[in-house]
Amino acid sequence: MCMEIGGERLTAPMRICYTDENDYAHSEGNMKIHSIHDPAFIPYGKILTGYDTTELLAAMDRIPMPESGTAYEAGIDSLETCDIFAGLCDHAYGGMPTELGMCWGYNTKLNCLEYHRDSELNIPSTDLILLLARMEEIENGVLDTAKVKAFRVPAGAVVEVYATTLHYAPCHADAKTGFRMAVALPKGTNTERPDIPILNPEDRLLWARNKWLLAHPESEEAAKGAYIGLTGENIDIASLI
Repeated sequence: MCMEIGGERLTAPMRICYTDENDYAHSEGNMKIHSIHDPAFIPYGKILTGYDTTELLAAMDRIPMPESGTAYEAGIDSLETCDIFAGLCDHAYGGMPTELGMCWGYNTKLNCLEYHRDSELNIPSTDLILLLARMEEIENGVLDTAKVKAFRVPAGAVVEVYATTLHYAPCHADAKTGFRMAVALPKGTNTERPDIPILNPEDRLLWARNKWLLAHPESEEAAKGAYIGLTGENIDIASLI
């Protein structure tokens, strides 16, 4: 079923298409918000099953929200003491040393994209939206933001975002509640950048440990010296949510 929606806040009619109870596409202009159940998500990641997230979600919701913007901590004790943490270490990461932290706050913009040398696990306690692209879409060190796709992730899902998927801070689905998303990665990821000489072009992107970053010129990260590797619009999904 599809319907056209107009409104004063929109610059063009919005088209929302529902395919079934678990899958939808929500669009304005050329940007659509897909469900992670949509086949379009297959190149970017997958949904993991078998994990009980109840305890973790409650621990996440006890962490206060920032007044504005976003916050991130690579490892949070109250999350790593949850029973699910051992399961993520043993099963999702095959016994590797792992950290479990959180990204949380309020956001509607792309700003940057990053990648790691391994998959990242995302577990939100609120519905949220991921803006994603693929490493192979980078050309000569630059990615056109027209390549970016948006995916809505429901609260409680355990989502693997592949190492070849470019991602960054999520966008909230509700401006009143913001977003909270647990983030699991190999231990040490996103901590202090190693002091290394520049050996190749990719080294210019290294922004933190195991974190390569492409910033949009309009982002705060670019102002702080991050590699400018995004061209095109700094996507803002505020009118889509």
